[in-house]
Amino acid sequence: MSRLTKYEKKLYSPWFILPGGIIYFIFFLLPTLSSFFFSMTWWTLTDWKFIGFENFRDFFTDPNLNISFKNTFIYAVTTSGSKVILALLLASFLSSPAIKIRNFLRSVVYFPNLVSTLAVGITFQSLMHPTQGVINNALGLLGIKGPDWLGNINLALYSVALVDVWKGLSIATVIYIAGIMSIPQEYNEALLVDGGNAWHRFRYIIVPLPRGARNSVIILSFIG
Repeated sequence: MSRLTKYEKKLYSPWFILPGGIIYFIFFLLPTLSSFFFSMTWWTLTDWKFIGFENFRDFFTDPNLNISFKNTFIYAVTTSGSKVILALLLASFLSSPAIKIRNFLRSVVYFPNLVSTLAVGITFQSLMHPTQGVINNALGLLGIKGPDWLGNINLALYSVALVDVWKGLSIATVIYIAGIMSIPQEYNEALLVDGGNAWHRFRYIIVPLPRGARNSVIILSFIG
């Protein structure tokens, strides 16, 4: 009877793996192999030609490659660092029991994550328009001439990074709030007994303890 059970397990086990294997092949392995093949071709919608590693050679010999890596590094560090720091501060504020409308404010903070990337891009392109944008018009009322936020080579990268931070800050804040709320209440009670204040709570409880939430925010920020 025992041998029959082992035989049945060997017989039926592959069938349980098969659905997941098919999905993995169709949605991951096949696109990966196709992308590698197309990277070694010159192609249009109607024709293609195999050119080997010529595309890779052109990529690594492009004179703008170093500039691209530099801008990508600056963008990643700026957006990820801003999300990690600002989300922690915002989550600390929104998890405070002293804030009576914190549930409403959490909904407001999460709203940007519900807006599509296309809508965000169009909106901020209008806001940052050099002559008709709301931002420069507001600066004009104060007697300040607004710059070309998206056309100035010194500002364009940081302007786009600002938009990314605005949209990605919401999910980072929610993750931090979940991490803060999972901290055992005994830590806060011990802090109150020792005469700690809000700064001590932030410094010794909120910053070090939700390590998993912080790591998740960092990883998602770099991936995003």
